Amino acid sequence: MLELQNRLYEFTKMHDEFISDWNHAMSSGDTSAVDRMSEDYYVDFFNRGNEKPTFFTKQEALNGMEQSVRHFLGSNKRFENRVIRLRNNENAVVFYELLIVKDENILARLFTIENWRLINEKWMIIRETEEPIS
Repeated sequence: MLELQNRLYEFTKMHDEFISDWNHAMSSGDTSAVDRMSEDYYVDFFNRGNEKPTFFTKQEALNGMEQSVRHFLGSNKRFENRVIRLRNNENAVVFYELLIVKDENILARLFTIENWRLINEKWMIIRETEEPIS
């Protein structure tokens, strides 16, 4: 049990740094520090209503991330109501409400689920699910 608690502490510290890296990317435009995606990473983006989700590969997600950062440059990403759960010593899930805020105006709200895996002693995102919040 102590080993799992230590792993949770290590993961939480890493995810806090990930959040900090995101805010640096949003102010600088440099997304290199937030590319923590595994080679087989993918993201499903659920649209409003009953539409089928849009699926993005790692490369498509990286391209979209760079475009999004350029579009929202100067904004801040807030990771609200974050909950972290370890499935085991090598797998973690993070749930949160993502807010993109500029000049105190909320530009976007997304419900996000990240699935992480410890690969070669480094935490990597293996898949992500996002859905806009109305």
